[in-house]
Amino acid sequence: MADLGATPVSAQRRWRILAYCGVIVVALNFITPVAGIHIIPLSFILKNRLHLSASELATFTLWVGLPAYFSFAFGIVRDFWSPFGRGDRGYFILFGALSALLFAVFAFLPVSQISLFAVAVLSTISFLFLWSGWNGLSATIGQQHAMSGQMSALWNFAGTSAITASIFLSGVFSGKLEALSTQGAVRVLFLVVAAIMAIIAALGFWKPAAVYDGLRRGGAESDFLADMKRLVRHWPLYPALTIWLLWNFSPGTQTVLQYYMSNALHASDAQWGAYNAIFFGVSIPAFALFGFLSSRLSLQTLLWIGAALGTTQMLPLLFIHSAGGVLIAAVPIGLSGGIATAAYLDLLIRSCPKGLEGSMMMLSWSMYAIVTNFGNLWGTNLYEYHGGFVACVIATTLVYALVLPVILLVPKRLIVNADAGGA
Repeated sequence: MADLGATPVSAQRRWRILAYCGVIVVALNFITPVAGIHIIPLSFILKNRLHLSASELATFTLWVGLPAYFSFAFGIVRDFWSPFGRGDRGYFILFGALSALLFAVFAFLPVSQISLFAVAVLSTISFLFLWSGWNGLSATIGQQHAMSGQMSALWNFAGTSAITASIFLSGVFSGKLEALSTQGAVRVLFLVVAAIMAIIAALGFWKPAAVYDGLRRGGAESDFLADMKRLVRHWPLYPALTIWLLWNFSPGTQTVLQYYMSNALHASDAQWGAYNAIFFGVSIPAFALFGFLSSRLSLQTLLWIGAALGTTQMLPLLFIHSAGGVLIAAVPIGLSGGIATAAYLDLLIRSCPKGLEGSMMMLSWSMYAIVTNFGNLWGTNLYEYHGGFVACVIATTLVYALVLPVILLVPKRLIVNADAGGA
């Protein structure tokens, strides 16, 4: 990487760093409020035990996810506060422990829609502090050790693997809870989550020298207003965030595709689930490939490859007229999207201003939460009133194509080099 402040590390140390970070990202993705091991069981408890309608459940989910719109604020806190003087590990210790306590307490409170809403909102807020610690740590490591591409690949590879496993296990777990009373099911569910949160807190006490020796974390003594001005004036964040937003807007990939498969292609619920499993599953080797290529090809090359593949990602669906065909198409769709996702996350990491890694990365997640919802909303409007599924695919392709000219605005110094450690 063309950053004079970067200090490449040996191959042995690099693998130790990746192993440590892999443990952290797997643990966090296993209990994420979006797709953690408790989400499917909780949704069925709300649906089957508390008898929420589809619209009521959607409204519940919408309000619970509201704190994610303000992820940027959690990143700012990360950059200016070091719990117990332990930096990002302090976030794992403090908010892992608070989350464990939260779920343990609510496990023994009477079950109601209000109590489940309260624990969901409070746990989402606590998780965002954990997530900001991880985002700041990963970006700092990626920049300082010239391994942003490898961090992006690890993040996507380990995170997607954990979410895939979590979704599968949560379905099995939900079935096992059916035999228990509502109170008993919630108690078992929350105590399991509390145990996982306690493990995350314990991981905060782990301080491998390979990761933390020489790692420079900005923040505590900085001038807040001056740093906010520095963030706003930091040009690299604008093309990086624009690319990230365009890529995640995707009006034809969420509710639209689900309804198209179900209504037009007569796919079963199982086939919709299979599509998602294939899509996420085949993206995992794509992330691994990106990690391999990131130390051999410049990020500039990988961005162009990812953008070219990503632009055409949804086009195969225009030529498919059966649910089985969509399942086959999930393979090239997942593979092409994996390279693009990893390249764009790599760019975000490289674009962070020094000492404000948490602010920048969590800003990207604020934008992600907003843009995916609005993209989904616009897509459903196109689908229902302005051209159907074909219009959605064309719109998605055009939005993805806009990434190509934005790459030209990225400062060359950030992307002309590969990660350290290549052949």
